[in-house]
Amino acid sequence: METLYYQGARSQLLRARGLAILSRLRLDWPLVTGILAIFSVGELVLYSASGQDIATVWHQGGKFAVAFVIMIGIAQVSPQQWRRLSPYAYLFAVLMLIAVLGLGETALGARRWLDLGPVRLQPSEFMKLALPLALAYLFSRRPLPLNLPHLLGALLLIAIPVALIAKEPDLGTAMLIVITGLVVIFLAGVPYRYLLVGALVVAALVPVIWHFMHAYQKARILTFLDPERAPLGAGYHIIQSTIAIGSSGLYGLGWLHAPQAQLGFLPESRTDFIFAVFGEEFGLAGSVALLTAYAFIILRGLYIAWRASDNFSRLLAGTLSLTFAMYVFINVGMTMGLLPVVGVPLPFMSYGGTSLVTMAAAMGLLQSIARHRPLIR
Repeated sequence: METLYYQGARSQLLRARGLAILSRLRLDWPLVTGILAIFSVGELVLYSASGQDIATVWHQGGKFAVAFVIMIGIAQVSPQQWRRLSPYAYLFAVLMLIAVLGLGETALGARRWLDLGPVRLQPSEFMKLALPLALAYLFSRRPLPLNLPHLLGALLLIAIPVALIAKEPDLGTAMLIVITGLVVIFLAGVPYRYLLVGALVVAALVPVIWHFMHAYQKARILTFLDPERAPLGAGYHIIQSTIAIGSSGLYGLGWLHAPQAQLGFLPESRTDFIFAVFGEEFGLAGSVALLTAYAFIILRGLYIAWRASDNFSRLLAGTLSLTFAMYVFINVGMTMGLLPVVGVPLPFMSYGGTSLVTMAAAMGLLQSIARHRPLIR
């Protein structure tokens, strides 16, 4: 009996120590739970989409482990420290983009990657975090809403990386950077007259932008408008994706029983079009459940922004949450034929390393803001 007593006491002590360690990690556990749930589902779908290749699943799991550790590390740093580091993060990201143009690897006519030996990086991914940090830092230095000098300075900070990324060329990522910057500006309280003038300027520049676009970029837009114009070419992705989603029914065809993915009809099934595989296997009910999980993460992020104690944290958390929502919206809309095909992965589900680390880092910043709030405002 005495031995059992000591074993029980030791078990309770270890459990208490474990809980104490978890509490000191400064993690937002609802957010972590949502991320782990989506990634777990993504691993199941990846196993199916990769032709039941367990090595691919383990490889992605290893990448997620690294990303998760990075997320935990970022969450331990206070928002005040991130605020001080913001200008340097932006400058470093710009220098990496410049290095890509001179030293980057060229593939399929685009120069987007830096090969650093064991690590292969896509610097434009890091700009998705560096730009919101820099803009939130800029806007937090003076009272809001924005005035014209503030707005012009913000547009310059946006224009520099956009020009460098478009030069690679990577128009899709450049547009995502533009949207991310505009989200920060919108949350900072830009006057409506500036928004109206900006919309008119963009509308006037559309013919100019179209003239300077590459042929494959124009083809993507034309194919989006009419996928049947090239059913075996540029429109093949959209057609096969909509067939996969449209044939699933209410509950889907079952895990490992999706013919579009299993028979190789659906291109990029592990990356950009993994939602089509999921929709084909789990149907409308599964898709609604998955989107509900994404909505939970987005709403949790907006709640963290609402509870933030300063303008920098509030702007950063709001921007990261809405940017995350934008990625989900673009990827799902792309696979359903509602948006042009662009290289936007589905967060925490698509196969890949750089985008996974970027999303995990964004979640780490959100948790830093959530867990470092001062006791007294």
